[in-house]
Amino acid sequence: MSTERRRSAGGRRRADGSAGGSRGNGGRRSRDGYAADERAAASRRRPREDDGFWADERPRRSRAPQDDFDERPRRSRARDDYEDRPRRSRAGDDHDERPRRRARGDDHGDRPRRRAAAETAALESAGGTGGRRRARGDDRPDDERPARRRRADDEGYSGRRRANAARSGAAGGRRRARDDEDEYDERGPVKRFFAKTWKPALITTAVLFILGAVGIGVAYSMAPSPAELEAKADAELAANVVYFEDGTTEATKFGETSRVPVTIDQVPQTVVDGVLAAEHRSFYEDNAINPIGIARGVLFGGTQGGGSTITQQMARNYYDSLTTNETSAIDRAVRKFNEILIAFKVEQNLSKNQILEQYLNTIYFGRGIGVQAAAQGYFGKDVSELDAAEGAFIGTVIQQPGNFGTAVPGSEMYEILQERWEYTVKGLVEMNAEDPERGLTQEEADALEFPEPLPMENDDNYAGYRGYIQEAVRSEMEARYGLTPDQIARGGYTVTTSLNEQWMKYAEEVVEEQKAQTLNSSGQEIPAETQFGIATVDTATGEIKAFYGGPDPTQYANQSLVQRQQAGSAFKPYVLATALEQGISLKSTYDGDSPKEFPGLAQPVNNDSNRSYGPVDLIQSTKDSINTSYVQLAIEVGPQAVIDTALAAGIPEKQAETAEVGPNIALGTMSVAAVDQAGGFATFANGGYHMPQHMITKIVDTETGEELVPKDAEILEAGGRQAFGADTAADATYAMQQVITDNHNARLDDGRPMAGKTGTSNNAVSAWFVGFVPQYSTAVGLHRTDGQPLVLPGESSIYGGQMPSRLWKAYMTRVLEDVPAEEFPPPVYGGEVRNHAPTPSPEPSASEEPEEVESTPSTEPTQPATPSFTPPGQGNEPDCDVQWWLPECQDEDEPGGQEPGDPSGDDDDDDEEEPIRTGNGWGNNQIYYRDEE
Repeated sequence: MSTERRRSAGGRRRADGSAGGSRGNGGRRSRDGYAADERAAASRRRPREDDGFWADERPRRSRAPQDDFDERPRRSRARDDYEDRPRRSRAGDDHDERPRRRARGDDHGDRPRRRAAAETAALESAGGTGGRRRARGDDRPDDERPARRRRADDEGYSGRRRANAARSGAAGGRRRARDDEDEYDERGPVKRFFAKTWKPALITTAVLFILGAVGIGVAYSMAPSPAELEAKADAELAANVVYFEDGTTEATKFGETSRVPVTIDQVPQTVVDGVLAAEHRSFYEDNAINPIGIARGVLFGGTQGGGSTITQQMARNYYDSLTTNETSAIDRAVRKFNEILIAFKVEQNLSKNQILEQYLNTIYFGRGIGVQAAAQGYFGKDVSELDAAEGAFIGTVIQQPGNFGTAVPGSEMYEILQERWEYTVKGLVEMNAEDPERGLTQEEADALEFPEPLPMENDDNYAGYRGYIQEAVRSEMEARYGLTPDQIARGGYTVTTSLNEQWMKYAEEVVEEQKAQTLNSSGQEIPAETQFGIATVDTATGEIKAFYGGPDPTQYANQSLVQRQQAGSAFKPYVLATALEQGISLKSTYDGDSPKEFPGLAQPVNNDSNRSYGPVDLIQSTKDSINTSYVQLAIEVGPQAVIDTALAAGIPEKQAETAEVGPNIALGTMSVAAVDQAGGFATFANGGYHMPQHMITKIVDTETGEELVPKDAEILEAGGRQAFGADTAADATYAMQQVITDNHNARLDDGRPMAGKTGTSNNAVSAWFVGFVPQYSTAVGLHRTDGQPLVLPGESSIYGGQMPSRLWKAYMTRVLEDVPAEEFPPPVYGGEVRNHAPTPSPEPSASEEPEEVESTPSTEPTQPATPSFTPPGQGNEPDCDVQWWLPECQDEDEPGGQEPGDPSGDDDDDDEEEPIRTGNGWGNNQIYYRDEE
């Protein structure tokens, strides 16, 4: 056989020697000739018992199992272990004992030269190693030979022969080799992964770092310089113009149009220390930014307290895009990034005193921009004449300039202002402890008294309802649009509201007419402490159409948008809606007798005049405002579920803190404002969908022509959020329609469909009537600023069905004069009819005395809206943190739980008294709003 034919048949290369030499012995023929050489070659090529080249079709470069490797070690033809190779043929050897290659046609009992393809596949699928050869033996710890020699030895003589390339494929072999290498790699998947990816990862990181550095450099170079910011501060000053709903009639205007800058030398040290004590006590020691405050601002959007340095505040005040109206963490991060760049640039170009001077000249203080304007606005004197107490006051108002600047004595915001001033004074003492040249000693601080600011000037743009509109718009610009007080003060915005000028006048007219009527009929004036809240909301859009703020914005906080008092029985519709949502029908019956004791309540619950109604359904319970049946209903559905329904309908979430979670939630222990109730009842008229109450419909930046987008834009565009189903809204509205009887004081003369609910809190601290037609919802509430019971001359008793209802009718009669009448959806009477009334005893005979029947509220289980509440009597262990009123949760040493109301039953709503909450601005958020981030 020629050499070429042998190469073709076995795929073997010659190790060395000439092409014509004998096969497999390096080109040297033995003395026995060609035959002996062939037999020797056959011996070297013969298949082994368990594996070998001929047992597999493809070359193996992966490592075989260790036990197989140890059993049959391969040997290389390298000369350094020549003695270990098989002996070459010698004359006289018994060649017949050597295995020979089977010729074509041999018996099948002999070992074949190649294994069949099917058999090879079967062995591979069974996990057998067959003739797999080791690619290299580098992992043998006892092998000290060079790597090249080891690979040669491990491959063996026939390991250098390749199988038919057409059958196996070289690429597939390399791929399988890599897979086998991973299989036997002892480093683990994590180390193997990083071993393969660390170079690409390093390159990618380097590229991103370079791009980030370039981007930061470009952004830094584009950030405005301190000189540009100073010029911009003067150029930006312009008035904000506010329009009524028609977009052409001007309601009011506000904003600073000029400022009087002063040098740092003109500002006394007492004012400087007061500002630093309130805003940044370590200003002279710190850098441009506060990393912790920045992280908090990015994560929480500035709602978690202060943290910005004075340098950051100055940067934010100047830069147009540094508003707080971000909808995501990414937007907040971008704003903070811009703020940081400007702060660094300012810090590098100005000294600490220069930064402080520019800050004091450009910050908004509530009554003007700049410290000089603030000194004139609050105390009527130059800044150089302010003492330590007044300097601390100037620093105090920076936190909430919009609220503190308009706070009036006696209001809650004024109390917050005083508490903040005390915090500033305490900071002055701490500053003095660290540096005796700054701040005040404890003795000096104890001698200070709170400085009373001057009343705000009442110009034409701030007189009457215009001043209340101004404050409401200012607050909504902050809360809904994310504008800072400084941006609002610098002005330049055109604001269109939903307010109807004529309806605003109607609200003022009916209040003044009622006061005059009371004076004429009784000869006495209504006490000045009496507050009248009136607010109207469009049921389909949530737009506030009108409100009554009060007689004087410089003396009284907004009585409709800010001041809050207990809702009384006007809260019962939320209990009813919760029950309807849980599948309880309007026709379900409850025990309406009075008085009635309930677990966890210290005193029995009474109905108005202690009247007993017997078994009543939910329609009659709503119509007659029956306390005992509604307390049973609240226990059944779960007090927390009632609160959740009220919040979903439109009551601000913050107000949940004013209500104690217990059975008396049905009697209106939560404090609300007139605009809250108007928005909540509008949800019933809108088929269960709540539209957030708002006053501003459009804000346009006059300079750029850009229209600002409010935070709740998506909700408004989507048609609101569903608080409860349309069937629930229809059934609840039907029950409230029955409240408006023919002789009700709120019934409209034109007879159009209307619904509503009265409410009177315990001891007549507040009185309500909330009514609505399909298009508009209006709430009217009366209370006193001092939290004392209402005293109305000529009124023998105080109820929501009296003066509040008369005011509602007088006002809505004028409002609806040109509004067409519409019908409410009919009731569907959804849910299951349940009977929770006691079973009466058989009629006694004439000679028998009637037995007294004890009425016990039913504890039939329902499906509560919140899983945290479990109706009593179900065999489950109660959660006493939630169901504290249950007998199982009562301490034997304690007398009882909530006070359910006056046992005499003189009021129709038995609630617990709570101090009134007042403030300035629009919405409860403003009371606790903080400008710092």
